Amino acid sequence: MNSFGLANTRGLFSRIQLNAFTSIPIAPLVYIRIIFSALLLREGWLYYQAGWLHEYYVKPIVYFAYYGMDWVRPLPPDWMMLFFLALGGVLFCVMIGFLYRVMMPLFFLGFTYIFLIDQSNYLNQHYLIVLLSFLMIFIPAHRAFSIDALLRPKIRANTAPAWTLYILCFQVALVYFFGGIAKLNSDWLHGEPMGMWLAQSTDFPVIGRFFTEKWMVYAFAYGGICVDLFGLPLLLIKRTRWLGLALLMTFHLLNNSLFGVRIFPILMIALLPLFFPVRWWEKVPLRKSASPQMPTTHPRWRLVLALLAIYCAFQLTFPLRHFIIPGNVSWTEEGEKFSWHMKLRDKRAIITYIIVQPSTGDSWEELPEDYLTDRQMDFLPKNPDGILQFAHYLSTLWDDVEVYADVRVSLNGRDYSPLVDPNINLAAEPRRWGRSEWLLPLTTPLNQRRRGLVG
Repeated sequence: MNSFGLANTRGLFSRIQLNAFTSIPIAPLVYIRIIFSALLLREGWLYYQAGWLHEYYVKPIVYFAYYGMDWVRPLPPDWMMLFFLALGGVLFCVMIGFLYRVMMPLFFLGFTYIFLIDQSNYLNQHYLIVLLSFLMIFIPAHRAFSIDALLRPKIRANTAPAWTLYILCFQVALVYFFGGIAKLNSDWLHGEPMGMWLAQSTDFPVIGRFFTEKWMVYAFAYGGICVDLFGLPLLLIKRTRWLGLALLMTFHLLNNSLFGVRIFPILMIALLPLFFPVRWWEKVPLRKSASPQMPTTHPRWRLVLALLAIYCAFQLTFPLRHFIIPGNVSWTEEGEKFSWHMKLRDKRAIITYIIVQPSTGDSWEELPEDYLTDRQMDFLPKNPDGILQFAHYLSTLWDDVEVYADVRVSLNGRDYSPLVDPNINLAAEPRRWGRSEWLLPLTTPLNQRRRGLVG
């Protein structure tokens, strides 16, 4: 590299260092600490009131592990409920900023443990909570308006390094970006499954009577793409800031009203202020610190930037892994999770397991609903990895048996088609990362609609 190129490289790193460690108001970090914790405490209380904690984490006799996470298992019932109570206490401490540096990692570990217990409970909002709670371990959100700052005046600060806010914004922005990219698929561009969903909500106030009209279906489908891809850029531009904010809030509120996706729309709305201009946060009336401000750089700034770069590179590439796995991701589900594929498909399924005992020649059918909860039954027939895991479970109930599955799936209103090769003994098939040979390809085009058969 010549001297000119070397000088440019050094100049680039200097600008990155300057921008990353520039002091910004600490108010947005305090805000995210409080609003994040408060929303999750409310969600936890709703889960408890509805009986979902028991339904999801105590009642099941079978749990569907994530790949490589078979060792993660729930605690005994009484301990499990005590764990939820303790985690709520930890989250309350995070909210008030008490022992934040201890409580934030504990919450991240505790919530991640719950998240990994059963993949039938997977929701994109839960994955986002895992990532945000991990990032919040490293931000100094406790240095103002907190019990820690009250008890330890020396840690008080009115500012924080800019990267602590930028990394949170980056993570939230990826949710929109990949959500928009994922919608650029043939089914969505042809108005499905949006048309099916809207047709079930014609009682929606004012506009519901138009939900069976093609123009309205396409307005929702293409509008979703536009909001995902352009909502945040509009919010960041001064002249279009209020338009972007209005579009994003309307988008999330409509999702909440139409699809009832609980905390996700409210959480995403609550995160939008992170993208407001920094000067707006300077007006937040926090107690002024008499102690020195946080340093504008870090003694190990190269290490900090390297770790940030690794994290960002992973988050930018991991959601794209389904592009290197053969098959329609909405059909195979391979690479679908952790990729911000939100409300993209409608799958109806019928499943029966056939148990064969070669030593006796006996065979019989087993219905998974005799073993699984309602939520797990909604997950199982649509998810090939779940189908395989349950086949492995059934094979442990009898000696020397083979397990076959008859699975027919309707994707986005298509005719029902076989998902699994019914001639392959699933009990002998290992779990794999990537394409499974026992999966059958999707060959039914969207214009072949299902007729009469309901799953």
